[in-house]
Amino acid sequence: MIQEAHHYYLNKEEPNKSCLLALRSIILNQDENISETQKYGMPCFCYKNKMFCYLWTDKKTDQPYMLMVEGKHLDFPELEEGARTRMKIFSVNPNLDLPIKTIEQILKKALDLYRTGLIKIKG
Repeated sequence: MIQEAHHYYLNKEEPNKSCLLALRSIILNQDENISETQKYGMPCFCYKNKMFCYLWTDKKTDQPYMLMVEGKHLDFPELEEGARTRMKIFSVNPNLDLPIKTIEQILKKALDLYRTGLIKIKG
């Protein structure tokens, strides 16, 4: 884990710390081509060096969420668009069990956008 991302997780209070670390693990286990970096002060996950999701906590509720970069292409009722035109978020209650199947389905669909070429990958 890169140093900056490591500090991001360690500086969080429980239950957010455990929740974010669990989300991190789920994301990284989806594909060997996923890497983690830090952008804009938050953990960023890339597929073949192309950003596909972030982890963050809501400023008002302090609840963790996954921000899906190409969310506009993902049709899941659990994803919130808000005022965003491109991205959508998946909010997580850190006091409940993670909906792992839903998270994995969202991640799979997002990765398929890159794997099938709908989202262009340079390189």
